[in-house]
Amino acid sequence: MGKRKEPSSCSGQSPNSLLPQKKHYRQRAHANPFSDHALDYPVSPQAMDWSEHFPAFANTGKTPEFVDIGCGFGGLLIALAPLFPDTLMLGMEIRVQVTQYVQDRIAALRMTSAPVTPSSTSIAAGPYQNVSVVRANAMKFLPNYFSKHSLSALFFLFPDPHFKARKHKARIITPALLAEYAYVLKPGGIVYTITDVRDLHEWMKTHLENFPLFEAVSEADLREAGKGPILDAVYSSTEEGRKVERNGGEKWLACFRRKETTGRSE
Repeated sequence: MGKRKEPSSCSGQSPNSLLPQKKHYRQRAHANPFSDHALDYPVSPQAMDWSEHFPAFANTGKTPEFVDIGCGFGGLLIALAPLFPDTLMLGMEIRVQVTQYVQDRIAALRMTSAPVTPSSTSIAAGPYQNVSVVRANAMKFLPNYFSKHSLSALFFLFPDPHFKARKHKARIITPALLAEYAYVLKPGGIVYTITDVRDLHEWMKTHLENFPLFEAVSEADLREAGKGPILDAVYSSTEEGRKVERNGGEKWLACFRRKETTGRSE
């Protein structure tokens, strides 16, 4: 990971002064997923020690349910964490400095956020204890982290469009990758995609429509099912989403549900 200055103490410092600043974490906008990045990854989901990422949930048996692929600066995770305090959330980001920024941001928020009064059914020990990030290449190592049918939501927010036709194989939605997404998602789990590139939207939507283990679900149906806060965060919580709004651009949303299947149909 990249080097950064760590606060030695909270005394005499405002909470905002402890939050990391993006200007100290310079990084290219995109990374080549086919490059040989120096990555550490578990040999299997059973080898992953999630207590290092979620110490407040150690010995609970809980594992991540929400996963943001290419999480960028962590806007979605930070927005959703207080809304679902007992749901573990993980960002997967391939860029070194961006991953470090999210790690530092989470650490600062855990340190500075006011404790919340937990409900009688909540096991959360404090704010943002349920969110973490790993530096990982999800196109290569997703099944190394997550067991079959363990996730309830996968997010693909403003992914790299890879405009050139010869680069389309690097897009995050392809038939081969959809097989892995279907494997780790629970039946009934949701894939959320959003982009400001109409061509990429059509690409992702078409591939998901053509994959036998996914079915389209409308925004209205998701909101009726109580997922409005998730959709609001998908639209507006990320740096990319806010940039599109500032520039007066359009956002294209497509959501799909993992089908209920049995036996050999999986």
